Amino acid sequence: MQSQRRNIRAATCLCLAISLTLTTATVGAEELSEQELAKQTQNPVSNLISVPFQNNTSYKSGPRERTQNVLNIQPIIPVNLNEDFILITRTILPIVSQPSTARGQDRQNGIGDTSLSLFLSPKKPLFGGLIFGGGPIINIPTASDDALGADSWGTGLTAVGLTMQGPIVAGMLISNTWSLEGEDFSRFLVQPIFNFNFSGGWYLTSVPVITADWEAEDDEWTVPVGGGFGKLHRFGKLPVNIQFQAFYNAEKPKFGADWSTRFQVQLLFPK
Repeated sequence: MQSQRRNIRAATCLCLAISLTLTTATVGAEELSEQELAKQTQNPVSNLISVPFQNNTSYKSGPRERTQNVLNIQPIIPVNLNEDFILITRTILPIVSQPSTARGQDRQNGIGDTSLSLFLSPKKPLFGGLIFGGGPIINIPTASDDALGADSWGTGLTAVGLTMQGPIVAGMLISNTWSLEGEDFSRFLVQPIFNFNFSGGWYLTSVPVITADWEAEDDEWTVPVGGGFGKLHRFGKLPVNIQFQAFYNAEKPKFGADWSTRFQVQLLFPK
């Protein structure tokens, strides 16, 4: 019964986010070049509706050194508040395939905890061209199995700052989430952002996700190093951003993965 309630919460979050995306989006992509659209996708607080499907595969994960796979469905929806500010909602619903930790156990497949971030951002860049946004982040216990999530609500703060100078988009996203009940956790995340854009929608990218849990022994840092490339495509009137990155974990927990790959397909709905 508890597992069913978690699945219902996860499905409700996903359906509401995607429904709002499809009913709000209008395709005006013809007015923007591939390079301009690519740069918008690299800005976490861009006034751009999008639905990324981000597949993360971690190799040699866990005590048996097996492969873990996490598909993040993460609709990003901006809401115009007034002439000066927008509110960007960023939902991340993970679909997880978790390797067994001991011989004889089955692989765990299901839904992980949902993360909801709300960024309040000025529509115009601040001094020096700084683009900024910040607000609350919420952990929603939607995991279909205890092995796939924390089974507790959590909340915290998140912020992003970046700049766009010519072909370069660079900045940083940071967050910390604390548990409100059940299992104790204090999850820290910092995500450096660097992209170099070329004509025709091609770009080089490095956006590693560095994490730590302050409640865990030795903080359990994961520090990936790497990057990749991407390109903005058009399928009819629908622009789609496709990218690939690979990372080596220079620092990791005892049973953390040695390296990982990220493949993302992002559907774009420019206004």
